Amino acid sequence: MTMEKAYHPRPAGHLLLATASIGALSCLLAASLGGFGILEPLNQSFANALSQGHGGHFPKTIPGWLAHALTAIFSFALPLSILAVPGTWRRSLLAITAVVLVAGWAPVLSLAAYSPDIAAPFIATLWSGICALSYAGNHRMACDEPPSELPHETH
Repeated sequence: MTMEKAYHPRPAGHLLLATASIGALSCLLAASLGGFGILEPLNQSFANALSQGHGGHFPKTIPGWLAHALTAIFSFALPLSILAVPGTWRRSLLAITAVVLVAGWAPVLSLAAYSPDIAAPFIATLWSGICALSYAGNHRMACDEPPSELPHETH
């Protein structure tokens, strides 16, 4: 009896390495866009849309550290969740749910009189979801392995 390794058309994926890479690059993307001044006009357009043409001025703002923390949490948690779950449908549903959840912060913040500065977490979440879905589609993750044969089955 020869033990041949099964052929897998997709290379094996690495859960933690991919999660760390995707999360770090998503945070870097959000920070770079903020550094280039692109996030501020996006935040202002969110505020104008939510204030229904009343100037988009809100008396309170969320602390900067909180926005950065939420950006980092979603940048790393979403790819970890996507890469640890089997099935394209489940992975897509996780990504869509996370993006909708972050986008849903804007009206809640505006109702609480906070400026809806969600551009950084939104872009980072969207980007990390797209990257994780792409990685999972091109790699064979550990959770994608078929269940091992039961001991009572013979060939």
